[in-house]
Amino acid sequence: MTCHTSQLDRLSRRQVLQAGALPALGLSLPRLFAEQAARGKDAREKSCIFIFQYGGLSQLDSWDPKPNGPSETRGPYRPIATSVPGFQVGELMPQLARQADRYAVVRSMSHGVPVHDVANRMLLAGQSQPAMDAPAFGSIVTKLRPSSASVPAHVWLQKFGGGAMPPEPTYTTGGWLGMAHAPLVIGTSHEDNPGTNGFRVKAFDAAEGVTVDRLAARRRLLDQFEPSASINRPADLLSANSLSRFRERAFDLLAGSAARQAFDVDREPDSVRDRYGRNPLGQNLLLARRLIEAGVRLVNVVAWCGLAPGDKFNSLETWDMHGNGGIDIFGNGWNGLGWALPICDTAVSALLDDLQQRGLLDQTLVVLVGEFGRTPRISRGASAIGRDHWPNCYSAMLAGAGVRGGAVYGSSDAQAAYVKDRPVSPEDFGATLFHTLGIPPETGISPDGFSVRASAGRPIELS
Repeated sequence: MTCHTSQLDRLSRRQVLQAGALPALGLSLPRLFAEQAARGKDAREKSCIFIFQYGGLSQLDSWDPKPNGPSETRGPYRPIATSVPGFQVGELMPQLARQADRYAVVRSMSHGVPVHDVANRMLLAGQSQPAMDAPAFGSIVTKLRPSSASVPAHVWLQKFGGGAMPPEPTYTTGGWLGMAHAPLVIGTSHEDNPGTNGFRVKAFDAAEGVTVDRLAARRRLLDQFEPSASINRPADLLSANSLSRFRERAFDLLAGSAARQAFDVDREPDSVRDRYGRNPLGQNLLLARRLIEAGVRLVNVVAWCGLAPGDKFNSLETWDMHGNGGIDIFGNGWNGLGWALPICDTAVSALLDDLQQRGLLDQTLVVLVGEFGRTPRISRGASAIGRDHWPNCYSAMLAGAGVRGGAVYGSSDAQAAYVKDRPVSPEDFGATLFHTLGIPPETGISPDGFSVRASAGRPIELS
């Protein structure tokens, strides 16, 4: 019945959740919970919702408008005032503009790689040159601050898709930390999201033929066996009482209702669902709030905004606005700012409102960022206009968890092309997120406890 750490690390999150795996995992899943609890603290730790604007949002048309720039760079949108004097954002974000006192904007994000898949790996790992098996931010957080609730510690909503996505092991596994730190991935296709009628999370479905009664029978059988003192774990980790407690938690996850209910957005009033927006991003952010409230430590959300009326599905890369498929970057198709940015404005502002009203914002870090920005110069192709990849200078938004609202960190030049002061590297951005969550960036994550740290960067001051 012994299951060593290396065996646990090879198990996928779905395997752990599948009720049909209980014969092999009757004791290993409780051990996993015990190991997590020994490393972590309690359910009151800070949590995070990390929203990826996959493809790269144009900084000039959102967080860093340049109204006095030349016509070939500034675009058609005018800046609008926010609730913070002297701070302006693009006119397609009026609801977020009214909430500027709740978030900070970094206008000096910068690196040197204009390639989607590599830049996304950099963002996920918080490194300028990440190894292919480098653990992502979420996996590190859930290793150092695991959840003690009967829900998965780490959930990923809406897989990356399209030719620009990073290799799946980058984010669907725990990297070299092992599968015990991989996220539970929900949304494996563009139609698999809570904005689609009939959506249902299937991760907690029992294997065929495994009923609740059979799970209960297995539970009673396991209860007849007391853990042996010879189990290959420290005595203070796997005492009889702790193993029993973690076994209870394992069965609660597999057969109980807490996790299922957390993933059921249909329980939300229509007015709340409408406030977020009946689209993939809005409903995924509503689901993210439900998961945080249930005790999930970290939720990643790919900010796919869905299809505009008349669109046909092309890609999940909403923010990669070259003028793809004949859709202008300033147009109202799925790949245009006129469609995507208002949806994002509605959904993210609803999330901040909801977290604040529920008393969760002080303990929940909300991150909104892409892997890079867009070129200042507007490109004019044969069928549509767009902006191309631009990693030299772009923007990010952070809110909650003690982030000082209304703050603007760093600045760009007159065309938002290059950083003017206080550049923020992938390492520094990652270190800032860890610091904001109460995790010292220098915390060791390697088996020896010191040779590999959570982050090699330096946190910027946002609190």
